[in-house]
Amino acid sequence: DSSSEKCDFESDLCKALHELNLQPGWIRRNGRSGVGPPYSDHSGNDTAYFLSLSSEMRSTSATLRTNVFLPTDQEHVCQITFHYWISQSGTLMVGLQKRSEDAVKNIWKDSGELQNQWKANTITINSTEKFEV
Repeated sequence: DSSSEKCDFESDLCKALHELNLQPGWIRRNGRSGVGPPYSDHSGNDTAYFLSLSSEMRSTSATLRTNVFLPTDQEHVCQITFHYWISQSGTLMVGLQKRSEDAVKNIWKDSGELQNQWKANTITINSTEKFEV
């Protein structure tokens, strides 16, 4: 529908991640950057940009936070589709933080059994209050 937004990192961070500085560890790069795999984005384009953890971050974790989303209702469900690549022993987690809660609740995770290939996932979020992902 008309309220959906697409983010491809071609010129900058997405609007959803827009106001955040990248946390240490995240870099915006493409397949030609010489950093190692992946050597292209999910569609096979080696000049297209994506976000990647820098190689110095192997043993630690880094977070990306979205801007605040408004509450959902019957007509407005929040659906986020993303492409991701996990190499070696990494784990990718998606967390939900509602306005009234201090803790981030993990709602999805993948530790990449089929490693070194792009995968896609869609998560659907219903929240009666403002939230971040």
